[in-house]
Amino acid sequence: MGLFSKNKAEGGILDVIRCDEPDYLVWKWSPAGVPSRRENAIRWGSTLRVKQGEVAVFVYRQNDGKEMDYFEGPLDTTLKTANFPVLSGILGSVFGGETPFQAEIYFINLAGNVRLPFFVPQFDVSDPRFLDYAVPVTVKGQLLFNITDYKSFISLHRMMQFDMDDFAEEVRASVVRYTKSVVTNAPSKGQIPLLQIERHIDEVTTLVEERLRSVLADDFGVNLKRLDLSEIALDKDSEGYADLYEVTTAQMTELTRARTEDTVERLRMGREVEFKRQNLGAETDYFAAHRLNQQTEVAKIAAESLGEMGGGMGGGDGLNPAGMMAGMMLGGAVGSNMAGMMNGMMGGMQGTMAPQTSQTPPPLTTTMYYVAVNGQQTGPFALEVIRQMIADGRIVRETLVWKQGMPAWEQAGAVTELAPCFVPVPPVPPVPPVPPVVPPQK
Repeated sequence: MGLFSKNKAEGGILDVIRCDEPDYLVWKWSPAGVPSRRENAIRWGSTLRVKQGEVAVFVYRQNDGKEMDYFEGPLDTTLKTANFPVLSGILGSVFGGETPFQAEIYFINLAGNVRLPFFVPQFDVSDPRFLDYAVPVTVKGQLLFNITDYKSFISLHRMMQFDMDDFAEEVRASVVRYTKSVVTNAPSKGQIPLLQIERHIDEVTTLVEERLRSVLADDFGVNLKRLDLSEIALDKDSEGYADLYEVTTAQMTELTRARTEDTVERLRMGREVEFKRQNLGAETDYFAAHRLNQQTEVAKIAAESLGEMGGGMGGGDGLNPAGMMAGMMLGGAVGSNMAGMMNGMMGGMQGTMAPQTSQTPPPLTTTMYYVAVNGQQTGPFALEVIRQMIADGRIVRETLVWKQGMPAWEQAGAVTELAPCFVPVPPVPPVPPVPPVVPPQK
């Protein structure tokens, strides 16, 4: 259609060109507010009013495409050739400011938002651990978007005869497609058990929002402000759900039993280690007294042996002077030796036990904890043993513990003395790349 077709165009003498719609994204102006797919005859001298946050776009049809003039708000002006650089170049000065021109006028709302609900019909999703069991899933949600770069938006759409309902359906179809793709891969990508995917709806929403943001910007020229998934529903009446629930429950039961047995065994081993450590400490504390007892026993055996030697040297029941003399000599020697031995022992006791009392420190006071396992009290365990059990994963933050002085059982992660043990270890940095081998020079 030419710029000056008077018979087919609507309008002619116009007073004010403005948009009074309360809620819109793209709105086409037409005389008296009557919707039309035709161009309008715009007369010079008419008034153009563009509010803050709006852009008015004048679209002119040409044989080789379309041309446009843009007017950003706030603006209140009279239409004249000086305000239309693109149109002036098309008309030329010959038509001055008298002949009406043909154009479609669109108002774009930069401050408004469009809320678009969507529904993804039933599709199958599998748990990565049990790929043989697919469960039907449906998704409901809504997104909020607006236009921030209107020139990018216009470049992606044919503004001539733009229809907002058609545009919304195109956006909805794209949202449904990519939401389905993200939810299908969420269990494997996010390590989310399928039966618990509804509990992770925030994580899935983030994944969908990241995927759709670039799609809406690149394909539709709009900015995604917010995405909300209100429901990720699994068909609990389906055969796939029943099979997956059964195999998952059996696996979790077996895993819980194995973990419980492992925890009980580790706690038993910990008690044995602690018991041996305490016994070893007691033996060390009383080592000096034990040594004295051993020395006394040796002296007693020596004395008994001496008596037997003296009685056996007579050779008969009569008096044996030689034997008596030998016995007296031997008894005197043994007696002297015993006396020396006893004196040495007593001296050793006085010389070693007294200093030992001042050099050996008293036993250390060890913090002992009791641990609740499956509702039963176990322990006590020393602090070092508790720390090792935390490092091995046998005690987690939620495990209940108690020690003397605590008013009640508390979670291990809330105990000041144990809380630092739950700080995660930073990951090992990657190995630097190996430099290439330089070939030897010839």
